[in-house]
Order: sequence, then structure tokens, then C-alpha cells
Amino acid sequence: MRTFDLSPLYRSTVGFDRLFSMLDGFEATPGYPPYNIERTGENAYRITVAVAGFTENELSIVSKENTLTIKGAKQAQTAPNGEVLYQGIAARAFERVFQLADYVTVKNAALENGLLHVDLVREIPEAKKPRQIPIGNAQPQVVENKVAA
Repeated sequence: MRTFDLSPLYRSTVGFDRLFSMLDGFEATPGYPPYNIERTGENAYRITVAVAGFTENELSIVSKENTLTIKGAKQAQTAPNGEVLYQGIAARAFERVFQLADYVTVKNAALENGLLHVDLVREIPEAKKPRQIPIGNAQPQVVENKVAA
């Protein structure tokens, strides 16, 4: 039997909870930068990306069609007093792309304590929402059959 690893798709989609709730149980592979996707309400989500060392000017968030792209590019810095002997703090550029479900839009983004929070909400238009159809007690209407002469 052939198995498929859907974890890359699961890790980068927001708003497809019903589909992926059946697919729990596999571990996400690590990547840079690490991030969380959380559900904060019925139709609200939050993506939190660990961007320690990046400033607001070095981060870019772009929402186009059904994708959300978060980019970070560290500006070149020189050592203030001498040379750096060991650099363990990651300062490399990154790009994370998330696939969004239909009608999911970005509402807010904030950088706080080295964490970038992107708040998303699913706003389904009224025309697309399910509606209750009342069942009436109307009498059946009879259509006359006309015989061709």
C-alpha cells in the first residue's frame, strides 16, 4: 500500500479545519522560522511566527488571492566593537507561504516580543451562507394536461 505524506499541506493551510481534523497524528517537520497556527474562534485564526531579531522594517506580509506570504530580510550589520567570533543567532532571510481557504482575510498583524502575530478571519458573504428554507403548507398545484386535437 502506498502512503502519502500530507504534512506539508497541513502545515501551510489555514481555514481547512474540517478536512484536516481527520488527518491528525503526524509530526510537523522543523523549519525556519518556527510558527504556530491556532484557532481563536469559530471563524478566526492566528499565525504566530518566531522572528526574534527582526524589526518591523525587515518584515513583509503580503496577502494575494488565497496565499499569505511572510518574508524577512535582515539588513547587513557590522559588529559595533570588534569582530564576531561565533554567530549562533539566526539572521538569515526567510519566506513562509500559507495557503488560505476561500474568504479568509488578514485582519491584523503585530510584532511583539520577537513574535509576529497575524490574525485572520473567515468572512463568508451572505449569498454564500447556508440559509433555512421554510416548509410551507401550500396546497399542491395541479397542472392541466391538454390533449392535442
